[in-house]
Amino acid sequence: MDYIQVKWIHSHPDEPILLFSEVDENGWETRKLEIFADNRVGFADATEATTLTNTKLSREPLPSLTAISSDPQFQPVEITKDEFERLWILRRSPLSSELHAGV
Repeated sequence: MDYIQVKWIHSHPDEPILLFSEVDENGWETRKLEIFADNRVGFADATEATTLTNTKLSREPLPSLTAISSDPQFQPVEITKDEFERLWILRRSPLSSELHAGV
């Protein structure tokens, strides 16, 4: 598994500003967190997803970090499994400052 954080630079209030993904060896997301500017947190995995934010796993494999970073609105970095797990555990915590700060 790989773990990534992507900062999305934009001004669309209905879109997340931080995305965290757990990605399998074929590029498919297995878990995802989305953090919005207004403090909403969305998450999805194979068995559940938040409906408030309409967060879903990607319908196709994710591109490489190099490909993602080729678009200037995206700033991807690899994170550790421990960093992702720490955030995943907090996903149900209302207004968790750690989630909104990222890793």
